[in-house]
Amino acid sequence: MSELKKYSAIYLKFLNLSKTVREMPIFSAIDPVEENLLNMLASRWHEDKKITVLEAMNLSANFSNTTLHRRLMSLRSKGLIALQVSKIDSRVKYVLPTDLTQAYFAKLGSALVFAQEESVGQC
Repeated sequence: MSELKKYSAIYLKFLNLSKTVREMPIFSAIDPVEENLLNMLASRWHEDKKITVLEAMNLSANFSNTTLHRRLMSLRSKGLIALQVSKIDSRVKYVLPTDLTQAYFAKLGSALVFAQEESVGQC
């Protein structure tokens, strides 16, 4: 199998597995905008950066601040983010991942590893 086909196969398997993860009852309510926002937040969390609600609302030029604020509140009500009030300034709130968020990304990570291992086994 050529390198291009190998990596294409891995990616397509991952897409199928990630679709399955998103369709799980616990995660199925996430819409594409929320997923995009969650991914942008995750990259900041991975860098151990605290992100405020205001910063989160400005993460993407593709969506209005109002849309992102609504999606933040939606993700909060779904248990996928938590808000923590700053100890220094009570007007500032930080967006934090929850255990459910960690489980979501762990499932997606497992799907990626599985897709790669399955493709390696076929070579």
